[in-house]
Amino acid sequence: MKTVSPSKILVVDDEPDLEPLMLQRMRRYIRKGTYEFLFARSGKEALEQLNEDPEIDIVLSDINMPEMDGLAMLEQIPDINPNVRAVVVSAYGDMKNIRTAMNRGAFDFVTKPVDFRDLQITIERTLAHTQQWKEALSYRDKLVSIQNELEVASRIQRSILPSDFPDTPQFQMFGNMEAAQDVGGDFYDVIPLDRGRVGLVMADVSGKGIPAAMFMMTCRTLMKGVAIGLLNPGEVLEEVNNLLCEENETTQFVTVLYAVYDSETGSFTYASGGHDAPLLVRRDGRTELLPLTEGIALGVQSDFKYPQRKVTLDPGERVVLYTDGITEAQTEEGVLFGVEGLSNALLGTSGTEPAEATIREIFAATREYMGDAPQFDDITCLAIHRIG
Repeated sequence: MKTVSPSKILVVDDEPDLEPLMLQRMRRYIRKGTYEFLFARSGKEALEQLNEDPEIDIVLSDINMPEMDGLAMLEQIPDINPNVRAVVVSAYGDMKNIRTAMNRGAFDFVTKPVDFRDLQITIERTLAHTQQWKEALSYRDKLVSIQNELEVASRIQRSILPSDFPDTPQFQMFGNMEAAQDVGGDFYDVIPLDRGRVGLVMADVSGKGIPAAMFMMTCRTLMKGVAIGLLNPGEVLEEVNNLLCEENETTQFVTVLYAVYDSETGSFTYASGGHDAPLLVRRDGRTELLPLTEGIALGVQSDFKYPQRKVTLDPGERVVLYTDGITEAQTEEGVLFGVEGLSNALLGTSGTEPAEATIREIFAATREYMGDAPQFDDITCLAIHRIG
């Protein structure tokens, strides 16, 4: 059982009779271990004790004292310990000194002759404020620590997302993500494969923040490792799903669209683990959703077979992979951007447009549609463009 230390109160007064009187009148609280009283005869002596003992909670001080009075002492207390709260004792009606003391940082005051019942209430009120202040400082320190951790996690997440994309005479690729929080649950990846093939990953992990980011890193590592060893997208999702289901105590899941593009034939073979359908963009900017495969999110049920489909891109055609942060972006009135908004963003674009320009147009259209509405979800997009 944790022992609670008594609150330390430093009494500053040059009257020698005050010490035994204070100890006698407060003996009940001293015996219970509620208060511990320390004494000083001047402001100078009090400052020395504050320097030696950082555990002091309250300074209860007279104003008129030799060497250094209470008002001069008040000015120096914050330099020694800004968490200490001061209560001044002053003659009844001496509002000038009381006002000066409050201006110099005193938390409260009591008047002479001292009413010890009123003094005890004042001490309790001051200690309650001190405790709230310490808790606030603790929360602030924790918040700073969390913010630092989030910044580190954000840098780690950005570092694992592809920054260099294939740009060959046969095809181009480009992707981008804007997290709704410091760290997000979306990710995309580009995986070089053999024989001129390349793997494309678009995924959305359940949840937000650091837990989602950690699960995202696990998913990304598994996708990359499995994709290098297996040829078919459906088989890749099946294997990754089984691995995630083996140890998933957090019961998190991830929707994934995984595709393999063959640069020699223009074939685009894909399988979906509960993810949104890819968007095919024709040479003239017309769009259509590719048929979805029947697949569930990864991490939910093991031994699930993921069907796959294949289309062949003609020269000048593009495929856009995205997360629901695009389609579910909304105005301040709550109207969704939708697949229609995504398609409209590409109207009028041509088959000669670079993949990077396609992504930037989508992001610009999404931001413009949202206006001043807050971003509730990660916005992520990846495009592949067959050149010809």
